[in-house]
Amino acid sequence: MPVLQLILTLVITGVGLWLINTYVPMDSKIKTILNVVVVIIVLLWLAGVFGILGSVPHLRIGR
Repeated sequence: MPVLQLILTLVITGVGLWLINTYVPMDSKIKTILNVVVVIIVLLWLAGVFGILGSVPHLRIGR
């Protein structure tokens, strides 16, 4: 993935999250949960892009 596309994706995600936090009226607890979920998803996505999570799709949970 080109660096420009990576940066653009992060900027769009950040601006989108900022817009939601600023203009969508919701309880602060829900905003906190939303922020945490988005940050975790972005971190997992970045780890996948950089190859850190390359073997995770092959892991089996359960039996």
